[in-house]
Amino acid sequence: MEDFINGLKQFFTGFFYDGGLIIARTVAFALLGLVIVKAVLSIVRRSAMKSKLDNAAATFVISIITVVLYLALVIVVASSLGISTAGIIAAFSAIALAIALALQDSLASLANGVIIIFTKPFKKGDIIMINGKEGKVQDIRLFNTKILTFNNEEVIIPNSDVLSETLVNESNMPLRRVELPFYVCYAADAAKVRERILEKLKASANVIDSPAASVGLDSFGEDTIKCTVYAWAPSEAYSAAKSDVKAAVYSTVRELSAEPSSRRVRVDLGDREEKDV
Repeated sequence: MEDFINGLKQFFTGFFYDGGLIIARTVAFALLGLVIVKAVLSIVRRSAMKSKLDNAAATFVISIITVVLYLALVIVVASSLGISTAGIIAAFSAIALAIALALQDSLASLANGVIIIFTKPFKKGDIIMINGKEGKVQDIRLFNTKILTFNNEEVIIPNSDVLSETLVNESNMPLRRVELPFYVCYAADAAKVRERILEKLKASANVIDSPAASVGLDSFGEDTIKCTVYAWAPSEAYSAAKSDVKAAVYSTVRELSAEPSSRRVRVDLGDREEKDV
């Protein structure tokens, strides 16, 4: 019996001295580290929810902190086991470099996605135009931005293209100005044309009274005078206001053309196609 007890003592003594203590310490570090990581992430999530960051920015920040915390935990555990942390960091750096070289375009989009999320040149729901594509922003993600065009087409634009192309945010300002050129003959009564157009725009529910709408004489051609209607509307009613301006110009032209004493009026309704009415 005494020999058995001595054998157990020798086993546990050898176990602790030969590595058991290291294993137990490492397990303790790992469990304590996991508890700390979860506690820190819980605090970060609550702070992100209370902050002014949008969902995309908050998710990105939480993801970065999560990766950093778990990487630190791996280094601590490896160090406890006696593994050289310099080797781990060197291996991680080599892997990160290989990934960066293989995913250059994706990482460029990721970097631009971070810039978009934090600088906020536009937000979800804005009407924007990028490289000829116009629509409402549906989602802003780390690698791309999704917009829905007015033709109900879903367009996915890489974030590297979003910041490298000319970006027009049509929703950033509360008011937008509708500009519609049209042409009248020299013999036409330009004052009457202007008066009737403005009367019709005053009746529009989409065109505001201040700043007031106006009709200007822009340039003089060989046969016609180029005029432009300027009308202001709330950004959300811009399309409807533009339709109202076109309708006002068109109906005015039709009315004046139908009068026996009137001269013909040539009009361009914004598509640069001149029409005789």
